[in-house]
Amino acid sequence: MLLRPKMPDAAPVSIAQTPTRPAEHHHAPVICSCAHTPMASAGRPLSPLVGRGVSAVAAVLVVGVVLTALLATVAITAVSVSIAALVLRSLLNSAHKR
Repeated sequence: MLLRPKMPDAAPVSIAQTPTRPAEHHHAPVICSCAHTPMASAGRPLSPLVGRGVSAVAAVLVVGVVLTALLATVAITAVSVSIAALVLRSLLNSAHKR
């Protein structure tokens, strides 16, 4: 129509192409007179940490859903109480006029 953006012409990229890796640089190890000890591992695999991440996301989603439901319940209750108050006020005002 009036304002239609123009996309730049780009060469299509084939999905079947394999990316080329940059040349690897091999450095000679540094030799020193210090006595280095190999780094100690934590002794536990990484997979339980991934499982905890998934369960944490699930827990956050469940808590979010519960809090949203509670908020909706409070809002519905507030509207119901306000409507009941208006009806009672109307009934009391009409009783005083008679």
